[in-house]
Amino acid sequence: MHSPVLENIPVTVPKSATPELIKLAQYTASKWGLTYVDNVNAGLALIQQVSHLELRQLDEPKVGAVKVDFSSDALTFRRLHGGGKKESIAKAVGLKGQECVRILDATAGLGRDAFVLSSLGCVVDMIERSPVVAALLQDGLDRAAVAEELCNWLPKRMQLVHGVAIELLNKWESTRPDVVYLDPMFPHRKKSAAVKKEMRLFQQLLGPDEDADLLLEPALLLAKKRVVVKRPSGAPYLSGKKPEIEMLGKANRFDVYLIQNAN
Repeated sequence: MHSPVLENIPVTVPKSATPELIKLAQYTASKWGLTYVDNVNAGLALIQQVSHLELRQLDEPKVGAVKVDFSSDALTFRRLHGGGKKESIAKAVGLKGQECVRILDATAGLGRDAFVLSSLGCVVDMIERSPVVAALLQDGLDRAAVAEELCNWLPKRMQLVHGVAIELLNKWESTRPDVVYLDPMFPHRKKSAAVKKEMRLFQQLLGPDEDADLLLEPALLLAKKRVVVKRPSGAPYLSGKKPEIEMLGKANRFDVYLIQNAN
């Protein structure tokens, strides 16, 4: 759920692009309902590279590019050495033993939390409303599907649905999830180094999730066992509703809403 801020982001290519790369960029634009534009020099743009898709602020080259890379050093380290089922997010969604937990991540973003959960054996359906973010996420999934260390398990456990979360929560037609996971964008009021580059670009692209409160009720009706909401430590409860469990971390907390009569 996002405010309609800057969704008319063009798709373009580097200046040295081959005709084949231009065709690929045009296909990407068409697939996601975006516009292909030659010679974009300023503002936010999706850049189709030979190896991947990336989001850049073209007139701020120091900010760097944002892309989805499930094989990155950081995610590989977290997957192998991040604490496994002892991680806070694993405890929040209720991972125990060998059971397969089905999770619906209704605010997928760049898919990092979904990736961590899927690497622990969960099956994660992801909803992303923004066509720009969905394009980046699907590009990352496509590359992961042919990455040697990921291809045997990731495609079976992570699936992207491009659509509006509140609409899909109200008429979910796939397998009913054990857990609905919500991590709505929250406005960072301070400009600091702690606000990562992708968060700065995302806030410029999307703005805060001003209608995030509307997600909680349909999530509670859909989830079989619990709804987990990731919030900044000082943020109010979603929809003003106090959870049964609060798991406090350094920067974030997980609010856990347990479903009565969960089966």
